[in-house]
Amino acid sequence: MNILFCCTGAKAEPWVAGLRAEFPAESVEDWMPGAPPADYGVVWTPPQQFLDEQPQLKALFNIGAGVDALLKLKLPPKAAVVRLDDAGMSVQMAEYVSHVVIRHFREFDGYEADIRSGKWSYRKPNLRGDFPVGVMGLGVLGERVARTLAQFDFPVKGWSRSPKTIEGVQCFSGEAGMADFLAATRILVCLLPLTPETTNIMNRGMLSKLQPGAYVINVARGAHLVDEDLIALINSGHIAGAMLDVFRTEPLPAEHAFWNHPKINITPHTSARTLREETIAQIAGKIRAVESGTPISSLAGVVDPKKGY
Repeated sequence: MNILFCCTGAKAEPWVAGLRAEFPAESVEDWMPGAPPADYGVVWTPPQQFLDEQPQLKALFNIGAGVDALLKLKLPPKAAVVRLDDAGMSVQMAEYVSHVVIRHFREFDGYEADIRSGKWSYRKPNLRGDFPVGVMGLGVLGERVARTLAQFDFPVKGWSRSPKTIEGVQCFSGEAGMADFLAATRILVCLLPLTPETTNIMNRGMLSKLQPGAYVINVARGAHLVDEDLIALINSGHIAGAMLDVFRTEPLPAEHAFWNHPKINITPHTSARTLREETIAQIAGKIRAVESGTPISSLAGVVDPKKGY
C-alpha cells in the first residue's frame, strides 16, 4: 500500500512521520512530481498536477472539514473524497462561537471600553429569550455548536438543507424554512459548506430578514458573505455588529474595510484548527477499514460531489 501526502501550506515532515508511525510496513511519502502510483492521497489544496499524475487513487483524505477548494479541481475518476468529520475541530468551534455569543450577549466589549476609559459602570442584564441564536448549517460542527449553545439556555434555532432533529434546538430546513428561521434569529452563526448554492447567501436581502439589532458570526467561508452588504446593514443600524473568522481573500488585504470598522471584529481563520495527531489517527483508521474490506462509500465523511459536502 502506498500513501502520498500533498498539502499546500502544511509542513510535510511531521505529517509524513505521523502517517509512517501508523503504517510502519507501508510506503508513505511527501509527493514530488513523477512519484510512483499510490493508493491513497492525504491532501489539502493539492496542485492539479498531483491529481493528474495519480488517476488510480482510491481515495483523497482532506485534512479539513471544508472541501470546496478540492472540488474545484479535476479529480481522479475513481477517487472518493473523504473530509474530516471531527478530529478535535467541533469542540474548538463550539468554544469559539460560545465565546463570541456570550461576549455579545453580556456586553463585555462595552465593559472593556468603559474600563479602558477609566469608567466604572453597570449595564442592565439582557434576557436570553431576547437573543435567539440561529445556527445555519447542522453538520458535525454546526450540531456541536447548537447543542453547546443550548446548554447556556439560549433559544437555539438551526437551519439545514434537509430536515434534522436535535434535542433542545428548533430546527428548520430547506428553502421553505429559511424565512421563518431568519425571522426567529437575532444572532446568526454561519457554518454552511461552501457550494454554488450557498455562495453569497449572506447578502443584503437575507441579512435584512434577521431580527433588528442582529449580530453576525461567520466561521464557515468568506464567500458566504457579501462584505459590502454587511457593512451597509451595520451602518444603517439593522445589524449591531459582526465577528468574522473567514474571508474571501486570506490573509485579509490591508486596505479592507473590516480591519477598522468599529463594529466588526476579526480573527485570522482560527476558529477551529486542524489538530495533526487527531487527524492522522482518524485518517489512518479509515484507511485500515478500507484495507480490511469496508466499502469506501460507507466511511464517515465521504463527500457527495453533487452536493459539495
